[in-house]
Amino acid sequence: MTRLITIGSLAALFFSSTFVLNRAMSLQGGHWVWTASLRFGFMLIFLIALLLITQGKKALKDVKDIFLKHWMFWILSDSIGFGIFYSLITFSSQFAAGWIIATTWQTTILATPIVLIFFGRKVPTKGLLLTGIIFIGIVLVNIEHAALTSLREVLFSALPVLIAAFAYPIGNQLVWEARMGQNPRIPKINHPILENGFARVLLLTLGSLPFWFLLLAITSPPPPSSEQLLSTALVALLSGVIATTLFLYARHLCIQPYEIAAVDATQSMEVVFSLIGEIIFLGGAFPGPLGMIGVALTIIGLIAYMKMQAT
Repeated sequence: MTRLITIGSLAALFFSSTFVLNRAMSLQGGHWVWTASLRFGFMLIFLIALLLITQGKKALKDVKDIFLKHWMFWILSDSIGFGIFYSLITFSSQFAAGWIIATTWQTTILATPIVLIFFGRKVPTKGLLLTGIIFIGIVLVNIEHAALTSLREVLFSALPVLIAAFAYPIGNQLVWEARMGQNPRIPKINHPILENGFARVLLLTLGSLPFWFLLLAITSPPPPSSEQLLSTALVALLSGVIATTLFLYARHLCIQPYEIAAVDATQSMEVVFSLIGEIIFLGGAFPGPLGMIGVALTIIGLIAYMKMQAT
């Protein structure tokens, strides 16, 4: 369990770059659709190169074969787990600071047990009180945000993140169920290449591409600036490749549902990392008393949750 928590926390550190850099691009006037879609375009390039360098052409052929054999599954799961999730996260960055989005995003800790139950998995109930504490912390942060801005700003920043908090574990769980092969409604996908983290993320990225093309066609955003291109490339590398590979690797090691819940819970560390990053790189202000209490409750709830799940 300690190994899973360590890998998950390291992933949270790299994931936090998303919230800081997305907020920076929003403040610079970059369109949120390019912020979202370009990340996955760069991820596709990085992952193909990394897999080719580390595993050779055969690995790319294996990924292609697995994708084409189950293309409907990959498009469905990845449009939910990558497309809906990340498009809503980037949309929200227009209306709130990165650390506020990161804190609200911790709702996924509450969403994960619900998603597991939906898939027919048993979830220990002993952590429900602690997830409630985490949720209270999230509410306090958004109450402070509302006091400083407006209800409209809070709704446009919080509601999309709440939806994203369910989309991400749903997409990930679909892939986990496919690997386990125990759900008759989901194809069993068992291939040695899936043990490679880069290959797994590449499959997820490929499946999300139709979503991004459709979103670009619907919104027709103005061309991105050179600064936005550079920032999205950095997000793609730090969060899309490194963090996602670490996180999915930790999830891949999980055998029991409570281990999945514990790994997903490590994402709460993104709150601290995002807050520190925004203060250092964007000159952001420290949260007020209510916000600090909310952040503290979120982190305390996470620590207690992990200790309880480990016992």
